Amino acid sequence: MTTRLGLLGLESIVYYSHDLERSRRFYVDQLDFAEIGRSSAKLETRGGQRSAVFRAGEITIIVQQPLDESCRAARFLGKHPPGIGTLVFAVEDARQAFGYLERRGATPISEVQTHADHQGELHTFSVTTPLGGTTFRFVERRGYESVFPGFEALEQSGPSNRYGFQSFDHVTSNFETMKPALLWMEHVLGFESYWDIEFHTNDVAPGQATGSGLRSQVMWDPQSGVKFANNEPWRPFFKSSQINVFAEDQRGDGVQHVAFTVADIEQAVSGLRSNGVGFMGTPSVYYDDLPTRLETSGIGVIDEDIERLRALEILIDGDQRGAYMLQIFLKEGAAYHDDPGAGPFFYEIIQRKGDNGFGGGNFRALFESIERSQHDEGRV
Repeated sequence: MTTRLGLLGLESIVYYSHDLERSRRFYVDQLDFAEIGRSSAKLETRGGQRSAVFRAGEITIIVQQPLDESCRAARFLGKHPPGIGTLVFAVEDARQAFGYLERRGATPISEVQTHADHQGELHTFSVTTPLGGTTFRFVERRGYESVFPGFEALEQSGPSNRYGFQSFDHVTSNFETMKPALLWMEHVLGFESYWDIEFHTNDVAPGQATGSGLRSQVMWDPQSGVKFANNEPWRPFFKSSQINVFAEDQRGDGVQHVAFTVADIEQAVSGLRSNGVGFMGTPSVYYDDLPTRLETSGIGVIDEDIERLRALEILIDGDQRGAYMLQIFLKEGAAYHDDPGAGPFFYEIIQRKGDNGFGGGNFRALFESIERSQHDEGRV
């Protein structure tokens, strides 16, 4: 009897959208992902949804658009705005993982299913989760090369990924109350606590009439390094917390953002901005205070020029060992596409230079950015 889940990593994410063409323009034309596969006509007829697969480095994103009201994508979009409906994890042994999860109280959607292509077999199953409408799918590939059954590979016309995307770094989810999700990750998945923080804008401006705060706890699987950051609103001003605003926009709990690693964040952000990609803004005062923060935090000297970081609006954080990380956040879907129906999901780009934390010192800047966006849109 196995005593661990046997995760190998986050293999792909499945994003449900009403507009597959808009997603194709975003991933291919703006982020320079390669479109590597599409759903076959047979799969679309059987499943009632159309799919496209985009990849850069080890990051695979599957976008699915409903063709009828009975499909999984339509059911998700009937309850939530466009967003992450499935996270797909690679495991060492699907049947062992199934037994492990079922013994620990997971709710499987199906038994382990086996599929074959010309190269090998795929063993897969899914479970429900406390992450809103998001499900988890676990896959074991024994030489199986197709993305999933019914997908057709596309010929690549040339090189892609000129911005240097590498892999998934972490997944962040927001909850009105996160304890059930934390307990589920610990007692069902077997994850462990990794990092936590409490933050409120009222801390630095006592007596203000409004503000925003959160509690955040990161859970992880030490074997694979898979990490989940989990947030809930924190008093005072619970209702105006950007975490609570997300829950209202999402119409429930759910995945707020997914982080990608890059080899060179300055090169990536400069190129992406030139290609029309929109990012959340960072207050200029953040960079005015940065030299002092670098000294007092113990980071000390960094490789990057602060004025260059200011121009690109890249955030920096680190620890007493001198290790640090650089990060930036794309605009959330509604602001990015100038479409209130596009939802609150967004992406983060991160370059780690020895620091494996979550930018606790940057939470204020992120909150201010999200709140400005929400204020501009009249939601707070």
